[in-house]
Amino acid sequence: MGTFTEHSAEEQPISYRFQREERLRSKKLIDQLFREGSSFNSYPLRFVVLRLPQPSPGSSVQVLVSVSKRHFKKAVDRNRLKRQIREAYRLQKHAITASISPDTTLLIAFLFTGKEKSSFNTICKKLNSGLERLILE
Repeated sequence: MGTFTEHSAEEQPISYRFQREERLRSKKLIDQLFREGSSFNSYPLRFVVLRLPQPSPGSSVQVLVSVSKRHFKKAVDRNRLKRQIREAYRLQKHAITASISPDTTLLIAFLFTGKEKSSFNTICKKLNSGLERLILE
Protein backbone atom coordinates (compact mmCIF):
# COMPACT_ATOMS: atom_id res chain seq x y z
CA MET A 1 0.00 0.00 0.00
CA GLY A 2 1.14 3.54 -0.74
CA THR A 3 1.81 5.98 2.04
CA PHE A 4 0.19 9.36 2.34
CA THR A 5 2.62 12.28 2.40
CA GLU A 6 1.67 15.84 3.10
CA HIS A 7 2.92 18.53 0.75
CA SER A 8 3.83 22.00 1.87
CA ALA A 9 2.43 24.97 -0.05
CA GLU A 10 5.45 25.28 -2.35
CA GLU A 11 5.55 21.55 -3.14
CA GLN A 12 1.94 21.14 -4.25
CA PRO A 13 1.47 20.22 -7.89
CA ILE A 14 0.11 22.81 -10.32
CA SER A 15 -3.67 22.73 -10.65
CA TYR A 16 -4.92 22.97 -14.22
CA ARG A 17 -8.58 23.22 -13.21
CA PHE A 18 -10.62 26.23 -14.29
CA GLN A 19 -12.88 26.62 -11.28
CA ARG A 20 -15.96 28.75 -10.82
CA GLU A 21 -14.12 31.22 -8.57
CA GLU A 22 -11.77 32.01 -11.46
CA ARG A 23 -14.60 33.18 -13.70
CA LEU A 24 -15.49 36.86 -13.68
CA ARG A 25 -19.24 36.94 -13.01
CA SER A 26 -19.82 40.09 -10.96
CA LYS A 27 -21.63 42.79 -12.97
CA LYS A 28 -20.01 45.46 -10.79
CA LEU A 29 -16.49 44.13 -11.45
CA ILE A 30 -17.19 43.69 -15.19
CA ASP A 31 -18.35 47.31 -15.47
CA GLN A 32 -15.28 48.46 -13.54
CA LEU A 33 -13.00 46.37 -15.78
CA PHE A 34 -14.30 47.92 -19.00
CA ARG A 35 -14.49 51.44 -17.51
CA GLU A 36 -11.04 51.60 -15.86
CA GLY A 37 -9.04 48.77 -17.45
CA SER A 38 -6.32 49.04 -20.04
CA SER A 39 -6.39 47.01 -23.24
CA PHE A 40 -4.11 45.70 -25.95
CA ASN A 41 -4.52 43.50 -29.00
CA SER A 42 -2.92 40.26 -30.04
CA TYR A 43 -5.02 39.48 -33.11
CA PRO A 44 -7.50 37.72 -33.05
CA LEU A 45 -7.72 38.41 -29.29
CA ARG A 46 -8.14 41.67 -27.40
CA PHE A 47 -7.09 41.74 -23.74
CA VAL A 48 -8.70 44.11 -21.22
CA VAL A 49 -6.86 44.10 -17.89
CA LEU A 50 -7.43 45.72 -14.51
CA ARG A 51 -5.32 45.26 -11.38
CA LEU A 52 -7.16 45.84 -8.11
CA PRO A 53 -5.15 46.45 -4.90
CA GLN A 54 -7.44 44.42 -2.64
CA PRO A 55 -7.65 40.62 -2.70
CA SER A 56 -10.85 39.09 -4.03
CA PRO A 57 -12.85 36.62 -1.96
CA GLY A 58 -12.36 33.97 -4.66
CA SER A 59 -9.33 33.66 -6.89
CA SER A 60 -6.50 36.19 -7.40
CA VAL A 61 -7.10 36.09 -11.17
CA GLN A 62 -10.61 36.30 -12.63
CA VAL A 63 -11.30 35.81 -16.32
CA LEU A 64 -14.09 36.73 -18.74
CA VAL A 65 -14.36 35.30 -22.28
CA SER A 66 -16.46 36.94 -24.99
CA VAL A 67 -17.08 36.29 -28.70
CA SER A 68 -19.03 38.79 -30.82
CA LYS A 69 -22.48 37.82 -32.01
CA ARG A 70 -22.03 40.26 -34.90
CA HIS A 71 -19.34 38.15 -36.56
CA PHE A 72 -20.53 34.70 -35.46
CA LYS A 73 -24.29 34.45 -35.85
CA LYS A 74 -24.50 30.79 -34.84
CA ALA A 75 -24.25 30.01 -31.13
CA VAL A 76 -22.39 26.80 -32.00
CA ASP A 77 -19.52 28.82 -33.50
CA ARG A 78 -19.40 31.30 -30.60
CA ASN A 79 -19.46 28.54 -28.00
CA ARG A 80 -16.68 26.60 -29.76
CA LEU A 81 -14.42 29.66 -29.84
CA LYS A 82 -15.14 30.40 -26.16
CA ARG A 83 -14.33 26.79 -25.26
CA GLN A 84 -11.04 27.00 -27.17
CA ILE A 85 -10.07 30.28 -25.45
CA ARG A 86 -10.93 28.89 -22.00
CA GLU A 87 -8.95 25.72 -22.69
CA ALA A 88 -5.92 27.68 -23.90
CA TYR A 89 -6.09 29.83 -20.76
CA ARG A 90 -6.54 26.80 -18.51
CA LEU A 91 -3.36 25.23 -19.84
CA GLN A 92 -1.31 28.44 -19.44
CA LYS A 93 -2.82 30.06 -16.34
CA HIS A 94 -0.11 28.81 -13.96
CA ALA A 95 2.34 31.37 -15.39
CA ILE A 96 0.07 34.34 -14.65
CA THR A 97 -1.08 33.13 -11.24
CA ALA A 98 2.51 32.64 -10.10
CA SER A 99 3.46 36.21 -11.07
CA ILE A 100 0.59 37.91 -9.18
CA SER A 101 1.12 38.98 -5.57
CA PRO A 102 -1.43 37.52 -3.13
CA ASP A 103 -2.73 40.94 -2.02
CA THR A 104 -3.93 41.98 -5.52
CA THR A 105 -6.68 40.84 -7.84
CA LEU A 106 -6.21 40.71 -11.60
CA LEU A 107 -9.30 40.97 -13.82
CA ILE A 108 -8.84 39.88 -17.44
CA ALA A 109 -11.29 39.90 -20.35
CA PHE A 110 -10.45 37.92 -23.48
CA LEU A 111 -12.43 39.31 -26.42
CA PHE A 112 -12.30 37.45 -29.72
CA THR A 113 -12.14 40.17 -32.39
CA GLY A 114 -11.48 38.03 -35.47
CA LYS A 115 -14.06 37.74 -38.22
CA GLU A 116 -13.34 34.10 -39.07
CA LYS A 117 -12.78 31.00 -36.97
CA SER A 118 -9.22 30.40 -35.81
CA SER A 119 -7.50 27.14 -35.04
CA PHE A 120 -6.80 26.13 -31.47
CA ASN A 121 -3.04 26.44 -32.07
CA THR A 122 -3.41 30.04 -33.23
CA ILE A 123 -5.54 30.93 -30.21
CA CYS A 124 -3.03 29.22 -27.90
CA LYS A 125 -0.06 31.12 -29.35
CA LYS A 126 -1.79 34.51 -29.24
CA LEU A 127 -3.11 33.96 -25.73
CA ASN A 128 0.35 32.90 -24.57
CA SER A 129 1.96 36.03 -26.06
CA GLY A 130 -0.69 38.20 -24.41
CA LEU A 131 -0.18 36.55 -21.02
CA GLU A 132 3.59 37.03 -21.34
CA ARG A 133 2.98 40.71 -21.98
CA LEU A 134 0.79 40.87 -18.86
CA ILE A 135 3.50 39.27 -16.74
CA LEU A 136 6.08 41.80 -17.94
CA GLU A 137 3.86 44.78 -17.05
